[in-house]
Parts: sequence; structure tokens; C-alpha cells
Amino acid sequence: MIKDIKGLHHVTSMASDARRNNAFFTDTLGLRRVKKTVNFDDPAVYHLYYGDENGTPGTVMTYFPFPDMAHGRPGVGEVSETQFAIPKGALAFWQDRLAAKGVNLLETDTAFGSNRLRFNGPDGEGIALIETADDFRAAWNGTGISDSVALRGFSGARFRLHDAAATAELLRFMGYERTETEGNVTRFVIPDGNGANTVDLEVLPQTPYARQGAGSVHHIAFAVENRAKQLEVRRALMDTGYQVTPVIDRDYFWAIYFRTPGGVLFEVATNEPGFDRDEDTAHLGEVLKLPARYEPFREQIEAGLPSLAA
Repeated sequence: MIKDIKGLHHVTSMASDARRNNAFFTDTLGLRRVKKTVNFDDPAVYHLYYGDENGTPGTVMTYFPFPDMAHGRPGVGEVSETQFAIPKGALAFWQDRLAAKGVNLLETDTAFGSNRLRFNGPDGEGIALIETADDFRAAWNGTGISDSVALRGFSGARFRLHDAAATAELLRFMGYERTETEGNVTRFVIPDGNGANTVDLEVLPQTPYARQGAGSVHHIAFAVENRAKQLEVRRALMDTGYQVTPVIDRDYFWAIYFRTPGGVLFEVATNEPGFDRDEDTAHLGEVLKLPARYEPFREQIEAGLPSLAA
């Protein structure tokens, strides 16, 4: 069994409009844009990262905003809901704030003993704010949202699957422990994790497969401390039969990827070197950062990217 996974590292989704996406996560939800770079495989498209003050692993939502991309079709074989932790008692604040900002389909419920506020992001992506006790992670309050209600980072994520057995076995191999089941949803928790500790598996045997597009999660990443631990995880996964990519340098972390039995793309990412490797912490996300191979083409790339200003 793998013992080096610390919880979620980041969640990467797709969007149809960079400016609208940036406004939603920085203004509406009050996260900090910690990096403005490009899709390393398609430099004509941004890669935007939002999180806490430092972009701490377990807090970072990232997006590839492909201009005018068609919306995805929800279904099984995907991450259906990204879940953020908020302090106990903060739900009413967020319900009022999101309604005032024009966010639609606000729903409150309770799951696994916690109050939740569920809604869709600007491309229909499923998001939930979950009241969480004893989450001592520091919030980013640079947008003026009080520390008493601000987002702390992820609490976890929910998958939709036709059958959860193989994914459940994988999660247990990755160090997660099965805790509770409510209806058709089973919760898995990483002990002593980084706060982004839960994965919920929802079984929907009759639901069609998802079709990826704007609003879809492209992949979900799990955190390990460093490259040495990542290599141990890679070796363990490959020994179990998973087809895992070589280690890929993403400038701010190193990454490996593999496809899970339920269809969800998993990444394992290092906590090192972090988002301050090429920017001072006080100015994270302010200017366009490019990987070295694209730097000679900066003028052309910048000319083709839309402004993020409102």
C-alpha cells in the first residue's frame, strides 16, 4: 500500500472564457490567482491557477480556458463535484453572496454530517462549499472576504461511476480509508492529510458516460512531498499494473499521470518546487509566465491571449 499520498494537490478543469473564469474564482469565490501561464501542450491557451496566498497544495483549482469551447455533458467516469472547505457557520454568508453575484442553482443539503452549499460554476461545473470544523488552514483574504467565512482550500471531490469497486480498491491502495456510505455515495479519507482529504464515490449504474468539454474536470491531482516519494508511488502503481507516464516537469511541480478503472484521469504531483519559484510571493499570478521553450515566442503568445481584465 502507498503511504505517501497527502490528499489532493490540485484539480484541473476546462472553461470556455478566460475572463469570466478569472472573475468567478478571484472575485466571486475570493481565491487568489497564483499563476498565469499557458497550457504547456497548447501555448495559445492559458493555464490559470487559483488558490490560497501561496498556492498551497490542496487549495489550487486550475483551468484551461479554451475560447468558445462547447460545454461538456455530465455523466459517469468523471469528477462531478469539486468541494471547498469553509468554516462552520459560513454557509449563510456564501448563499447570500453567490445569489447577489447571480450564481444559479444554489442548493443546500447535508452529507456525511456536514452542511453544504452546492452550485454551478460559470461553465456548469459542479462546486460545493462544505462547512468543516477544525480546518486551520489560512484563508486568502486579499479580496476583502473575512477570514471567518473565506474558503480554506479543498475538502475533497466527488466522482460519478458506473461501478465503484475497482476505484475503491485503487484508493485504498493509495492510502485512503473507507469510512461511511450514504445511499449510493461512499466516502474515502486519507488519514492525517493536508486538509483536502476526502474522495466520495457516487454509483450511478444507468447514467451515460460523460463527454468532456467546458465545465468538465480534465484531471485530479494527488499530492506527494517530493520527487523521491513520487518515484516510489510511480513504481508501486506500475508494479500493480497501471500504465503510468514518465515524470513530467510542470515548472511548479513534477507530475505523473494514469487512467483509473472508472475513467477518471489521476495525476500525482509534487509539493515542490512551488509557485514562488519564478515570482515573488507578493506578486504571484500578476504577469504571464512561460516555460523556457516558449520564451522565444513570448510576443506572439501574448498577442494571441485575451485580456483577463474585467
